[in-house]
Amino acid sequence: MKRIHFTQEQITKILGEIAEKEGGYQEVLKISLEAMMRAEREEHNKSEGDMSNGYRIRRTFGQGKILELQVPRSRKGHFYPILLSLLRDQEEECRRMAFSLYGAGLTTEQVGNIFGEIYGRQYSTSQISRMFEFARSDVQRWLQRPLEPYYPILYIDATFIYTRRIDHVSKEAYYTILGVRKDRTREVLAVVNFPTESAQAWEDVFIDLKSRGMKQAGLIVCDSLSSIETSIWKHFPGTEVQLCTIHLQRNVQKRIKPKDKAQVADDFKDVFRTGDRYDNKSKGWERWVNFCNKWGRYYPSIKRMVYNQRYKLYFTYLDYDYRIHSMIYSTNWIERLNRDYKRTTRMRGALPNPEATILLLGYVAMTRSAYQRKLPKINYETEKLQWEE
Repeated sequence: MKRIHFTQEQITKILGEIAEKEGGYQEVLKISLEAMMRAEREEHNKSEGDMSNGYRIRRTFGQGKILELQVPRSRKGHFYPILLSLLRDQEEECRRMAFSLYGAGLTTEQVGNIFGEIYGRQYSTSQISRMFEFARSDVQRWLQRPLEPYYPILYIDATFIYTRRIDHVSKEAYYTILGVRKDRTREVLAVVNFPTESAQAWEDVFIDLKSRGMKQAGLIVCDSLSSIETSIWKHFPGTEVQLCTIHLQRNVQKRIKPKDKAQVADDFKDVFRTGDRYDNKSKGWERWVNFCNKWGRYYPSIKRMVYNQRYKLYFTYLDYDYRIHSMIYSTNWIERLNRDYKRTTRMRGALPNPEATILLLGYVAMTRSAYQRKLPKINYETEKLQWEE
């Protein structure tokens, strides 16, 4: 077949006429990309002694539209256009953008609508879900990454999210384990789901942390999970446990009449005071006994609290440097992350399954930039906790 040779001016004029038509710009882009790939195949055939072998169809994004390209093939099957690597990178960015929108709180339907406006094609919820495959593997790798052998402080707390399991929807607990590293930055170590909480469930969680490289923690701050301290001391002997005082306050407030709530809150705040260099666990426990005796006259359920020796774990923080009391007497740092979780899941109603929920929560946790900043003052405690200089 005899080739027709055009001047540069003629080529420019032809392409200009095509571009002026409706959808012409995408057509010019398609022609140019296919011409580049055919030229690359010719060079490949010459250098490798290969032969052309038709084309295969490849769809990609291009300037707000979907392009359907004819990708040249070679007989030996060794030809792969450099251009495809560039297009693959672009497609990866589009998939990441789709999941970023999803992780910011949009539903798959809303993400599909946005992509439809951008790329001129309607995307179903199942198509958008398939675009998330890369995110599933990224989040899964992140949740299984190796851990440091020692964390000065761990925080454990839960948020409850409506989740579908088989044919039933209910609120299920999703626990976050947040670690403070020796360099004073923070990282989420795990996000785990318990349909029903049990001591064995926490055994499994701590075994998993150890299998990923963690050997010890200085202090673990957690809500009053049943017997969690037993599981902690079994797997991390010597680790101290601080039960969250904010969770205790909520528990107390549930037991009293509305008219007494303000006074009880003031008394409770005095029991769990912070920042006093002369305070200690003995004084704190004495204040608690007085609190229970005072309000126990009116509310027997509060009176019974004074006989539970486990409540002494609420005063562990008083053995630490007074300047970090407010940082370790509650799980408030995870509470802020829980609010981000709820912001992301709020628009979706019930999540389709626990795996989809952990995908979302893991994404929110792994992209939280605030955790990269070093915490000020928390390294004031040097006798009980180890820090990097």
